[in-house]
Amino acid sequence: MAMTRTFGAITALVAGTALTLSAAPANAAGSYVALGDSYSSGTGTRTYINDGTSCQRSVYAYPSLVSASKGLTLNFRACSGATVADVTSTQLSALSASTTQVSISVGGNDAGFADVLTECAQPGWASDCNGAIDGAQSIINGTIPSRLATLYSSIRSKAPNAKVVVVGYPRIFMGEDCNAFTWFSPAEESRLNSTADLLNSKISSAASARGFSFVNPTSRFTGHAVCDSVEWLNGLSNPISDSYHPNVAGHRDGYAPLVSTPLTGGGLKVSAADLRTARASSSRLADQQRRYAAADSTIAPEVVRIPDLGSPAIRAAAQRAGVDLSSRASIDAADRAWSAHQAKAFAAR
Repeated sequence: MAMTRTFGAITALVAGTALTLSAAPANAAGSYVALGDSYSSGTGTRTYINDGTSCQRSVYAYPSLVSASKGLTLNFRACSGATVADVTSTQLSALSASTTQVSISVGGNDAGFADVLTECAQPGWASDCNGAIDGAQSIINGTIPSRLATLYSSIRSKAPNAKVVVVGYPRIFMGEDCNAFTWFSPAEESRLNSTADLLNSKISSAASARGFSFVNPTSRFTGHAVCDSVEWLNGLSNPISDSYHPNVAGHRDGYAPLVSTPLTGGGLKVSAADLRTARASSSRLADQQRRYAAADSTIAPEVVRIPDLGSPAIRAAAQRAGVDLSSRASIDAADRAWSAHQAKAFAAR
């Protein structure tokens, strides 16, 4: 009888161990780490987690929405301003063999998109938009591919069992500038969009070489660019850091459905319940990310700057171009003339 009781206890113990072991993969299946820059952190949504950083992480960003809908446990490491080097030094430590989902957007800050937009936003007579774009394209072609290849290899090494989805960038413009304090010409917008396409092509190639999925948001955001009737991308904004980033609708209706399918195997239409779940996660995410605040403080936010028509440089440019800075008509007329000249010069190259 004692032997029977002992055997029963051992059997129960083994069964309990088996149950514990079988439960582990189910728990691990919800381990989602969101890496990357401002396009993943949620910059542009205007509502940010109080985590003691300048990363501008939002519960309305697509990582939060996907995790809320699919029941994933999110480690939200994406941070505004992050470059490939920043992701490597500050974010990859969140990955492990138990990580089962990873998303990442990075590369735009390496190409200096914020500086390029700042340059191109100025009146044509005061800027060198083509030169700024040329510089960004040179970096995209010559430097970024090797950086991404190394980064993606590190992600696979640190998260060998994870499904990894690499997320690209939308075209920001539609050929029209409706903002009162920027001067993007149609030709400049076209070149900026082409530069986004070029970056996406390099990101896609690097992701494919590593066996990662690539999500291209270009077609999804068509009709929802800056100055479209339904904007998913902010134009020049207040605060300035929100400029040229996806807004709440851009993450909810643009990015979240695109990322969800390859990341989780299921489509997504964000519901009111999903939004409530996402909002309710704010405190947990804030507490979680405060642990990384020291590392995050090393990342410099990348923001565009409003054209300053009172700066010495622009005053000097206005004098050379014969522009009357007290007259908006003079500023705009000269901008149209100079932009047309620069577009012709570029076409003739």
